[in-house]
Amino acid sequence: MVKKRMKRLGCYLLLCALGAFFLIPFLWLLSTSLKGTGQIFVNPPVWIPNPIKLSNYVTAFTAIPYMRYILNTMETTSLAVIGNLISAPMIGYAFGKLKWPGRDKVFMLVLATMMLPFTVTMIPLYGLFSRIHLINTYLPLVLPDFLGKAYFIFLMRQFFLNLPDELLEAARIDGATELQIYFKIALPLVKPAVVSVGLFAFVWSWTDFMGPLIYLTSDSKWTISIGLSQFTNSYGVDWALLMAASAIAIVPMVILFFVLQRYFVEGISTSGIKG
Repeated sequence: MVKKRMKRLGCYLLLCALGAFFLIPFLWLLSTSLKGTGQIFVNPPVWIPNPIKLSNYVTAFTAIPYMRYILNTMETTSLAVIGNLISAPMIGYAFGKLKWPGRDKVFMLVLATMMLPFTVTMIPLYGLFSRIHLINTYLPLVLPDFLGKAYFIFLMRQFFLNLPDELLEAARIDGATELQIYFKIALPLVKPAVVSVGLFAFVWSWTDFMGPLIYLTSDSKWTISIGLSQFTNSYGVDWALLMAASAIAIVPMVILFFVLQRYFVEGISTSGIKG
């Protein structure tokens, strides 16, 4: 019994150490956001600012049109989340539970697209959206989400595969249509996966830098990731203001994670039926 408790204590200490290691960059961001310029690059590093400059947050918020960038980001992120929540579960269900010719080959082709880096498709996509006059609009940023992303499709398919075929067949025998089976039976049983897709889509869209940089030419349409670059100029970087603005920008993601974190540890049983 003592040996078992010591082993568990060792695991907890290891996890706490790893957690502290990954928390260091976030703590340094907060520390830097409260410092004066003279304290940022001193050696040894100063973790607790003296004095604490809360005015950095006020200055960062007013130095750029922060609220406009936040609202722009909320618009693109909301559309991206909606698009992924519509497309990924539906396509994943088609690959996981519907039988049709060439299903597995098409799925392997979808997975193969995950091997292509964004730099390979960047220029062709820009040329495509330019030809249909969508540059400087939000459509290039959110349209791919409504068509399905390979990783989310893969994630949803794996969850749907865990659902028992007998459950769906019983619904078909009772006269339920495929859409009724999908919306009323299959989709509620994979709720943790759906929430995970929504959360990942939110984080990826909220932090996206390359997409807005390529497609948005008007500064009035910039997202927060592009807006933060205004703290960098030819004379250097105002690190205190940049860290303060970044700290404000990550607040929605932190809140969303703590609200939805239980879905990351909540699984479904191998039978696909939750008690």
